Amino acid sequence: MDDPNAWLILARAPSLHAGHLARDGTTPLAPTALIGESRAALAALGLGAQTIHALKQPDAAGIAADERWLARERHCLVTWGAADYPPLLAAIPDAPLVLFVDGDPGALSLPQLAIVGSRNPTALGRDTASQFAQHLAAAGLAITSGLALGIDAAGHRGALQAGGRTLAVLGCGLDVIYPRGHVELAAQVAGSGALVSDLPTGFPPLKHHFPRRNRIISGLAVGTLVVEAALQSGSLITARLAAEQGREVFAIPGSIHNPMARGCHRLIRDGAKLVEAAADIYAEIGPLLAGLGIAARAELPDPTGVFGSVLDKDHEILLDALGFAPAGIDSLVARTGYAADAVASMLLILELEGRVAQQHGGLYCRRLPGKV
Repeated sequence: MDDPNAWLILARAPSLHAGHLARDGTTPLAPTALIGESRAALAALGLGAQTIHALKQPDAAGIAADERWLARERHCLVTWGAADYPPLLAAIPDAPLVLFVDGDPGALSLPQLAIVGSRNPTALGRDTASQFAQHLAAAGLAITSGLALGIDAAGHRGALQAGGRTLAVLGCGLDVIYPRGHVELAAQVAGSGALVSDLPTGFPPLKHHFPRRNRIISGLAVGTLVVEAALQSGSLITARLAAEQGREVFAIPGSIHNPMARGCHRLIRDGAKLVEAAADIYAEIGPLLAGLGIAARAELPDPTGVFGSVLDKDHEILLDALGFAPAGIDSLVARTGYAADAVASMLLILELEGRVAQQHGGLYCRRLPGKV
């Protein structure tokens, strides 16, 4: 690597990316050469006033904090043009010049599938994300996501349960794990694969940081799978970026009554591949995986017999009435004709057996066998 101090200056220049290195009709600049360019030359590259200021008057205190972070075990920089810079990410037009990594930098170049979705999914959506991640990780794909609540965390945990590799891209500095409740999960991800950010130390998880985080998630992966997403979900931004980067976009459909399925339905209408099983993903990326020497398994594990007990007829009727969209006790009373206290009692038993889960607002949702 060139002088790491120069790369840390670049990392702290806002909005700077690899697309700014090209100059019309000339050889692209080496990234660290930007520091020696005049203000006029930097402006001619399309850099804004804040970016130019950061290059010309570096944040000495911030860089010193970055250097202290890098001195710790397992922490490193991956820089544009280096042998360990992930080739898929290098192919996007706004690739970051610097990546901060906690973990194995080699994990960034593994074949990856991004799994993203709602921060507040149904129990069924969480289980679906976990099971897909388990299977895909066991088949040789690293699972990439954003460490967020809900679907992101389920994807990471599914990969970990399978003994596979997983990567988390953060929308903050790697010294600021967000959400705080995922500190333990972050440590497990770093031990399995890597935590990644293009933001230096001390940068908080501000709203405008997450779209730039999302373009790294999609840019690292051969495809992006959206499990559950509302119409205003940030996961749809990740899916749009994946499509713009020429990567595959997959979406799992759901009930028309489930607001968490509407974002996926929109993606499918807009051309995303509808996914019902892992085979649907392998049909698209299998040839690429074969070229990378990864054997594809095209079926999800058989869930038969995972639940230990056999339901009686009343519980089977109630579970069938629940279907695969969240429903409240009043709706289940109307669908089955059972008394409200009987429905509540049966739901409690089904919940204890792990067959259903209670959602916000008193709604109940089915769970998948083999949940984590």
